[in-house]
Amino acid sequence: MELFVEKDSIVRKIWGKSDTILFIFAGASAEFALNKAVDWLYFTGKLPSDPLGRLFSTVKYARLIVFSSMDEAHASIDTLRKIHGAVEENRGFSIPDWAYRDVLFMLIHYSIASYELLEKKLTEPEKEEVYNVFYRVGTRMGLSELPSMYIEWLPVRETHLKENLQASKYTFDLFKQYKKHLEPLRYLVLIETQKLLVSKRIKKLLFLNDFSLLTIVIPIYKLSRNSNMGKFFKNLLLPSEYKTEIKKLDIQVG
Repeated sequence: MELFVEKDSIVRKIWGKSDTILFIFAGASAEFALNKAVDWLYFTGKLPSDPLGRLFSTVKYARLIVFSSMDEAHASIDTLRKIHGAVEENRGFSIPDWAYRDVLFMLIHYSIASYELLEKKLTEPEKEEVYNVFYRVGTRMGLSELPSMYIEWLPVRETHLKENLQASKYTFDLFKQYKKHLEPLRYLVLIETQKLLVSKRIKKLLFLNDFSLLTIVIPIYKLSRNSNMGKFFKNLLLPSEYKTEIKKLDIQVG
């Protein structure tokens, strides 16, 4: 059986650990809120009513593709495109191609940034491997103007950050919903995590400073991640109703 991502791939190591996935979730939640196409996520009403569930479902879909056979991954990507096609039909016009690319770019960037924060620096070939997996996802979705290599993608990513992000009424409403659904302590952890992962432009747009309280906590967490203290830190990021789902994210890889 041909796999979409090889068993020894760094991508499986990244997406096989719940803490890394939760950090991907945290970083993407900031960028989602600033994207100029975020109104599309408000169109169905699902994002403001359940922002955590909506973002978590995106992350889970990506993870499902990473650990599937080639045929299963292609079927999942095709289904994802059909779901968005139905939303486009209901609204009467198409989601911009750059908006699809932005989501793909988030998964690439935060996969690398989260793993490097919690584990170790990736080599250039490993970064290329991460990029290639999501490049194939984007190609299957029919996205255009995707650079074929990681090194070529970096300036394109920077252009997207400059051109496609803005603070809007949706941004502030979405963060209000994050706070409502997470409650004060978990919301604080989310914000402090975002400070460690997002770009300077995103920090500026969200009025985030450079210092994160987690700078002190992360080294302790790395040493205790397999202990009860490590589990406590994981549970801080998402509400209790996600505990079972979080546990399911940890799998044996390799």
